[in-house]
Amino acid sequence: MIRPIVSPDDLDSLDLADPVLHCENDLSEVWRRLREERPYYWHPPRGDQPGFWVFTRYADAMSVYRNKEIFTTEGGNALPTLLTGGDSASGSMLAVTDGAKHTQLRNVLNAAFSPRRLKLIRDAIRLTIDDLIMAAIDRGECDFVRDVSANIPLGAICGLMDVPEADRRYLLGLTSHTWSSDYKDAPPEESWQAKTEILLYFADLAHTRRGNNDADDVVSLLANCHVGGEPLSDADLMSNCYGLMIGGDETGRHAISGGLQALIEWPDQWRALKEGTVGLDTAANEVLRWTVPSLHGGRMATGDTLVNGHPVKKGDIVSVWISSANRDPEVFADPDRFALDRTPNKHLTFAFGSHICLGHTLARIEVEEVLDSLRTLVSSAEQSGPESWIYSSILHGMSALPAVLKPEPNARIIR
Repeated sequence: MIRPIVSPDDLDSLDLADPVLHCENDLSEVWRRLREERPYYWHPPRGDQPGFWVFTRYADAMSVYRNKEIFTTEGGNALPTLLTGGDSASGSMLAVTDGAKHTQLRNVLNAAFSPRRLKLIRDAIRLTIDDLIMAAIDRGECDFVRDVSANIPLGAICGLMDVPEADRRYLLGLTSHTWSSDYKDAPPEESWQAKTEILLYFADLAHTRRGNNDADDVVSLLANCHVGGEPLSDADLMSNCYGLMIGGDETGRHAISGGLQALIEWPDQWRALKEGTVGLDTAANEVLRWTVPSLHGGRMATGDTLVNGHPVKKGDIVSVWISSANRDPEVFADPDRFALDRTPNKHLTFAFGSHICLGHTLARIEVEEVLDSLRTLVSSAEQSGPESWIYSSILHGMSALPAVLKPEPNARIIR
């Protein structure tokens, strides 16, 4: 599907917090104009929605991310919550908590990403990926999102949390409706109901794991840890399970889908992947830069400050647009070219600093294993119909990608 390119001349009439704008339009020229001419853009208020800063250059994004003393996440870390009074999980969930509690929570959660557990997860998801790819080949035509990419990150994050196999399909149905929708004008009740069901699910799961100090899955670690000398509250436990579940599922799913589409649209890069002339880690990094599963990050200024010399006042809402920073020509040579051998590649897909995405290692593993499976099992791929994009101002990805995968002659899955 070719989305219309929005003219930068219409900038002051655009609502960058509107999910429909991002779903139905190509904003590449808007980001280009902002980077070049209005890098410190004050987005005007819209109705009851306050104004906010829009930072589109890589250097300015880094300035915000590095200044954690001034730019807090505790009012929210994305526009939908920042513009509506704050995040209800503030001070509870890792992503919207700062200071000592953030450090202590992160230390607890990091313990789940042990080399042993990550090795087990990599081995398990590779088997899953190969089976999904072969099944997609056998269908003739598949929806790559529904049939392949949607099933991979969920398995990885559920493995990290030791979620029972029987519950995983149920959770997938919920996670896809928390921060995005497959259609326009989705009622907000749909999102809230999905969030509530996820929270309640993990409350019940954690109850069964209290007292098990030997397990190293995320739910057990949270259920039995102490933060600030006290056991983690039920509210903190539920919100952090929820945050890890959503973050772990969405980033990988959209990167994998977008990665296949990019390989189809850039046949020279498909050949490079097939011929093995690029390393999987380098190739995965470019897929993550290119697909930009998270459009932006948000912060609120706790005091007057400067962003590379530009004044920002206490209480101002700041948005950092990763979708623009990842294409900044000051940092990335030929940024609008999909290049699997790109090095260096210090993209901001996982943010930066103390709030870098906790599951970034997991997402890289997922993308690497998908790329390896595609080059091993698939001889060619083509998009067989128009894709559908999700409605979200936070996430960037597809809800459907019709594709035909042709088998590699004599390819077989090695168990």
